[in-house]
Amino acid sequence: MGKFININNSEELLSDLISDALNQGADSADAVWVKNTSTTTTCRMGKLEKLNDSNEEQLGLRVFIGKKQSIVSSSDCSPKAFKEIIKKSLMMAKTLPEDPYVGIADKNDLVDKIPDVDTFDKRVVSTEELINSAITCEDTALSVKGIINSEGASASWGKSNISLVASNGFKRSYQSSGGSLSVSVLSGQNKSGMEVDYDYSTSVYWEDLKDPKAIGKSAALRAKKRLGARKIKSGKFPVIYEPRVARGILGNFITAINGNLITKDTSFLRDKMGEKIFNKEICILEDPHKKRGLRSKSCDSEGIENKKRKLIEAGVLNTWLLDLYSSRKLNLKPTGHASRGVASQPSPSVTNVYLDKGTLTPTELISEIKSGLYVTDTFGQGVNYITGNYSKGIAGFWIDNGEIAFPVNEITIAGNLEEMFKNLIPANDLELSYGIDSPTIIIEGMSIAGS
Repeated sequence: MGKFININNSEELLSDLISDALNQGADSADAVWVKNTSTTTTCRMGKLEKLNDSNEEQLGLRVFIGKKQSIVSSSDCSPKAFKEIIKKSLMMAKTLPEDPYVGIADKNDLVDKIPDVDTFDKRVVSTEELINSAITCEDTALSVKGIINSEGASASWGKSNISLVASNGFKRSYQSSGGSLSVSVLSGQNKSGMEVDYDYSTSVYWEDLKDPKAIGKSAALRAKKRLGARKIKSGKFPVIYEPRVARGILGNFITAINGNLITKDTSFLRDKMGEKIFNKEICILEDPHKKRGLRSKSCDSEGIENKKRKLIEAGVLNTWLLDLYSSRKLNLKPTGHASRGVASQPSPSVTNVYLDKGTLTPTELISEIKSGLYVTDTFGQGVNYITGNYSKGIAGFWIDNGEIAFPVNEITIAGNLEEMFKNLIPANDLELSYGIDSPTIIIEGMSIAGS
């Protein structure tokens, strides 16, 4: 019986694949193998609606002939398919134009030490346990007075095996796991209006997920609080983002410093390296080696060292997010941010990032506002990264004389991210739960379009 790829022999077989590619004309090459297994259950009104078991395996080979690059992926990962994969990749590489910035890392630039980031839970989570978790979550939400219907609850659990091998000597194999639990419910009545809201939890270890009852109760209370929403007048007001939506503002910053945008001159921060773009109290950190972190990585996918760093320190922008390709185009050193799939070349991506906490509580931030907005949800993709212009539909609450007064809807808020960053102040309620994390934040002077 021939060899078949598994986590125990993956590096050996990928090395054979690369060796054969080099013998047939490639100057260098790398390969990635990924096997994902997952189970997802969806329950509604106490009954199982969907059950999906997924078992996927894919292989990707990237070859270089001079400065020509090609990538071929296949769902047939058996060694008998290697010959065709190599043939196709070499043929493609010969026909593609040269790109002076492509190529794998120099051997001397490879990471020396691979830290343990503890991203694999060996626990076996049964389908029955997933179903029970989803039903418990939904039942708890439906038991709250005023909740009239459910859009369903979902529970999922999955594991991945990943191996990367390159002709420069880089070899890396690891396993990862992850689970999630969520529910969405409706409150109100047909005549007086209905509102929907949700809550969820996700984690590397099953035991780290939030309690299903806590998620259900939270989703129900959030939906109830949105009842009776009103419109408000337009104007300029301070806006507070709760942590769930404040993560979106942090995500906007992360996108704006991505090396791909910087090389294409399509980020409003393209000329801001070394400048103060937040106030001096702001610090944004990245920790790729956080134990059980949702986005933790021991090194990047090109074999370059990653490390804990301050993306923003005292308000100053310290770095771009660079893979080898973008670093070569900018004539800078790579920052260890390469991420890749089987069918695409590496591109920059962050690991665990968080906006460091401030000193005031959310209540203290709210108490200082005479008239303003507390945002609990945003809608739409209204961000222009070339100009920094920002526009989102929102749901939330009106703040009157330092207190939450009533829910609001049918509102758009707008501003410019460059100005928003300068006017951003964080509260002290930071929790590291989602990989991209932020405390409550306040941004002064946002334009609000209401009635």
